[in-house]
Amino acid sequence: MYYEDMLKEVLGAQVLRGPNMKNAPAFYRRLEQSMDVVRERHALNTTKPRWPDSVLDLTTSDFLSLNRTGRIREEFQRELASRGEFRLSASGSRTQYGNYDYLLEVEREVAAFHRAETAWIAHSGLLANMAVLEAIPLPGDAIVWDELSHASTSLGIKLSVAAHKVSFQHNSVDSLREVLASLRDADPGFRFGEKNILVCVESVYSMDGDICPLREFVQVVKEMFPAGNAQFLIDEAHSSGVLGPKGAGLVQLLGLEKEIAIRVHVCSKALGATGGVILCNRTVRSALVNSARSLTYSGAPSVPMVASIRAGYQLLMSGETQKEQAAIQTIVKYFLQTLLDHPIWGEGMDEGLLDVPLAEGWEDRAFHSHIVPLRTRNGHEHYLFAHLAMSNMNAYAISYPIVPKGTGRIRLVFHAHNTEKEVDQLVQTVADWVTEMLELQRSGSKHAVPRAARVAYSMGLSS
Repeated sequence: MYYEDMLKEVLGAQVLRGPNMKNAPAFYRRLEQSMDVVRERHALNTTKPRWPDSVLDLTTSDFLSLNRTGRIREEFQRELASRGEFRLSASGSRTQYGNYDYLLEVEREVAAFHRAETAWIAHSGLLANMAVLEAIPLPGDAIVWDELSHASTSLGIKLSVAAHKVSFQHNSVDSLREVLASLRDADPGFRFGEKNILVCVESVYSMDGDICPLREFVQVVKEMFPAGNAQFLIDEAHSSGVLGPKGAGLVQLLGLEKEIAIRVHVCSKALGATGGVILCNRTVRSALVNSARSLTYSGAPSVPMVASIRAGYQLLMSGETQKEQAAIQTIVKYFLQTLLDHPIWGEGMDEGLLDVPLAEGWEDRAFHSHIVPLRTRNGHEHYLFAHLAMSNMNAYAISYPIVPKGTGRIRLVFHAHNTEKEVDQLVQTVADWVTEMLELQRSGSKHAVPRAARVAYSMGLSS
């Protein structure tokens, strides 16, 4: 069974190694000792074996199922074959030899699809976000970001020379307004347009699955900074291919293309390709070329990489993925309805064993993201993870420091290939876990753990 191989690898990585390295070079011993601190919490991040298609997939970034069905591979092979005899490597950075015609052609196509002035293809969405934050805010400027922003934002902020770096409460219009007002009132440069503010948000938040109130945010910024010196950087990693016309993203769904200075799209998720794309105007592009070392201090994207991106975008542009977009919306609604209809749901909620924030008012939302977190009691996400794994389902537990303390959850990711039958199995499996946890709770034992956790623990001892 897949879960046995996976749990053995994960649990085996949690065994303390420092005590057995007394005679090893101090360099390596120090590294192992630092990791032992994490191992003591059974939280060391590690690689995991790839699972077969027979395992219920509630984890991968293959949202539109283009990888699983082979459609992206077939489109990529056709696109690559059309290039004839090409040079495999770009053989230089974009500021040297690597700025070749095919790359520029695909960037123009992507920009046109997204109704942007220009596009820049980066090696990943993470590097794209870091590059923008490294290059665009100038000395004296400010970066304002949602407190639940992706790690690429925090990494980029560390690279930035901006003088002010301030977060605001997640998805809170009032909190954003307060932070912006404090900057404006403290420094006349912001009030009179002499200094810039870059507001960083995400269309869909990867751990919470909720959607940015972008229209409201834009209104606040326009009202407070009429000079136009406050602009947005939006990470559309999880809306690419999933939301908007032909999967063009949240910004285009809302018709805000002209209001957002910089958009970052990711090609390695729904598109099934690789790399990331920065959408911006020519001024921002020039600033990136001049100042973003994370973009220009490495070799340019290769022809196969660019071909994979073009293949993914051709599927979007042709409308061939709209059926899959609709399937995601349908399956998420079915999951939420089925979960709420289950008789154990209310009791699990009342006892604090399970919470699904996105279930509240779900019927009133015009569209849904593909990410639905199942919140648990602190630490119980690992119990539920093991329970699902032993039921041949893969949905990872997410804990601190990836998410704030006390907000551990199972992160469910839905795909076009998920079926109603699979959702029925998922809901019943979660319900069985809740029932078991309620029984353990009523037993009064402070040391009782669920069956799946006992099995996993025994596997860890034998690994």
